[in-house]
Amino acid sequence: MEHPENSEEYKGLTVNKGIEQPSAINPYLKSFKRPKRRQFTPGEYVEGILKGDVTVLSQAVTLVESVKPEHQTLAQEVIEKCLPYAGNSIRVGISGVPGSGKSTSIDVFGLHVLEEKGGKLAVLAIDPSSERSKGSILGDKTRMEKLSVHPDAFIRPSPSAGSLGGVARKTRETIILCEAAGFDKIFVETVGVGQSETAVHSMVDFFLLIQLAGTGDELQGIKRGIMEMADGIVINKADGDNVEKAKLAATHFRNALHLFPAPESGWTPEVMTYSGFYGIGIKEIWDMVYRYVDFVKANGYFEHRRNEQAKYWMYETINEHLRDSFYNNPEIASLLEVQEREVLDGKATSFAAARKLLDLYFNQKK
Repeated sequence: MEHPENSEEYKGLTVNKGIEQPSAINPYLKSFKRPKRRQFTPGEYVEGILKGDVTVLSQAVTLVESVKPEHQTLAQEVIEKCLPYAGNSIRVGISGVPGSGKSTSIDVFGLHVLEEKGGKLAVLAIDPSSERSKGSILGDKTRMEKLSVHPDAFIRPSPSAGSLGGVARKTRETIILCEAAGFDKIFVETVGVGQSETAVHSMVDFFLLIQLAGTGDELQGIKRGIMEMADGIVINKADGDNVEKAKLAATHFRNALHLFPAPESGWTPEVMTYSGFYGIGIKEIWDMVYRYVDFVKANGYFEHRRNEQAKYWMYETINEHLRDSFYNNPEIASLLEVQEREVLDGKATSFAAARKLLDLYFNQKK
């Protein structure tokens, strides 16, 4: 008996059966089918991009980021057709240590540039991925509150997914698509201070380094590699009690810049202070950026740098394809573990094992 309380022994006591609980699964779920998105042809992608259709542009960027071979083939065809319409933008790389206010600054910088200069702005933000889960938060849109709702702005966060070189190449290809869609200002935000700066520096016209004051020894922020790449250094959070500290930090950076060789562009990097939160000193920074662009266009360095970047990415693409071809080779894949074990057991040196694998790979290609 389900309820023994209802037996003859307990007269006058009745326990109701109760209401049967509905299933937690939606009964209509099986009948619901998500409409399949229609795959565009390369011509339709290009037509939509040239019209400035952000939806088509987003789908084309997704193709570029895809690892599926068929998507990559389609993406390359779209990029090649968009190439004649690209190149008409100012590309600005923005970097800085985590917590320096990059996203807040980009929000303010972007609004200022759109209001002062007009045109359209694309922000390509590389988001760090977890080494364990390979997941990314992709939260840049939440930190760029004003730009994310601006009709002339396009924000595209991309996960680094542990492959910086691959993301950098895809970001460069995304720049081409954005320029073809009529975006005449491109911001590329980096993962943080480190190897990513070199990749981003190889695809932008102006490299802006954001620093902080009042966090201890300001000279700790002066790293030779990153300083030599910077075309402009700006000290953020120069407001309230931090103004004097920011000015002192700016002096330290100016003195440090004198220790480095003169840049190939002939431009002397400028150091400025500003407050991204309060919007102080933003105009002066963008006056500096446009002064730099005018300067390098006049002396021919602008075109020279773009040509060098195109050549650099040609070689990077060759290296990437050779690496992928090597590791995806079935015979190499099966032999890798064998050679790895021999190295660990001390039966072969690392160099001899590598040479054996490479010889096998190149003999297959003959």
